[in-house]
Amino acid sequence: MEQYNQDFKRVDNNLLVATHLCQLLTYVSGFGGLVVPLVLWLTQKDKVASMDIQGKQIVNFQLSLIVYSLLSIPLIFVFGLGILTLISICIISVVIPIVNAIKVNNQEPPVYFMNIDFIK
Repeated sequence: MEQYNQDFKRVDNNLLVATHLCQLLTYVSGFGGLVVPLVLWLTQKDKVASMDIQGKQIVNFQLSLIVYSLLSIPLIFVFGLGILTLISICIISVVIPIVNAIKVNNQEPPVYFMNIDFIK
């Protein structure tokens, strides 16, 4: 039996976990980590509880990673700082979605730091 919250939205933690883990598609397709969560967020934000908030966080996180990656490219010529920054971004882009998927599965709020709010 499906559960609903007070706003009559379906509670679907499995879809929220899958949305967080879809960010890892970046390493498979190069762009799926942004496109798949964006499509899930746009199609399910009115149907699934917490999808609107978490979907915005995920899309903002992915866009922020792209901006940080682009900004780190010129830093490669400054004492190699760009290489360290790119390595950090790669580690963060793998660890944070997995940690947040586990948090959502345990019904805790996900935490995305260093987000630039492109979508509010």
